[in-house]
Amino acid sequence: MPTLTSTEKAILPIYPLIQYNSTKPSMIEVRESDGQDITLDPGFLESHRKDFYLFVLVEEGASRHWVDFVLYNTKPGHFYFSNPQQVILKEEIKPTKGFVTCFTEEFLMLEENRMLRQLPVIQNPAGAHELVLTAADAAYLKDVMGKMAAEFKSDETWHNQMLTSWLRVLVIYLSRLYTEQFGEEMITQNHCLLKSFQQLIGGQYADTHDVAAYARQLNISPGYLNDVIKQQSGKTAISHIHNRLIVEAKRRLLHTELSVKQIADELGFDDAAYFNRFFKRLVNCTPAAYRLQIREMYS
Repeated sequence: MPTLTSTEKAILPIYPLIQYNSTKPSMIEVRESDGQDITLDPGFLESHRKDFYLFVLVEEGASRHWVDFVLYNTKPGHFYFSNPQQVILKEEIKPTKGFVTCFTEEFLMLEENRMLRQLPVIQNPAGAHELVLTAADAAYLKDVMGKMAAEFKSDETWHNQMLTSWLRVLVIYLSRLYTEQFGEEMITQNHCLLKSFQQLIGGQYADTHDVAAYARQLNISPGYLNDVIKQQSGKTAISHIHNRLIVEAKRRLLHTELSVKQIADELGFDDAAYFNRFFKRLVNCTPAAYRLQIREMYS
């Protein structure tokens, strides 16, 4: 089995996608887990991010892990997925039988793969991480991912094209399941502006805190942006900006030893006292109190 290592020893380690039994970067990896032990960097059992999408079909075995602030106990017959932005903490690792598919944002940016980025399981508007499978779904996914694993090991003609085609089938099928389990209304085309807005926030939350700046980038007025976002999500545009700041603050309070002032600086607040008031207004406790509470939950 491969050894997973982090090439960036940052406050939160970031694990890149590397080739099987190698240290070379990769855009897509597929493997079958045979229920045997996996060798891991010890840091993998600490809070970290992955810079790739991770899809896992669990056939046998179980483990416990957190994705941001939600605890999951993996179960056979379930499908798990995460995106590159989420913070993951493994509480325990046990041998698991199933299939794993990983791919990077770079892979999705290739011209032939761009349509995959718009599918629900990639966009993940519900913020989900788990799909419950019927026996028929599990059998179908096992067949598809088994073919992917076999193709990944082969050196046949048009190997990459075959692998990409199977990945399209996988993501489309999972998107159907996602739609069934989380609702059609959450993933319609009406959410395109919402997703564009959220993507901008994701890249600029530490530097841009006002709606007007995002509206300019989207070539619309602040009032129109707010109206559409509120209609589509039930929340105002400024609420989305504030919520992202709170999520990032919570991540740092839980997963790092940064002081409240340092966190305020990282998130673009000039005044730590204002950051304290901002956090307390939205979370109903101070950053210091939240750090104590959430660490008790994780311990």
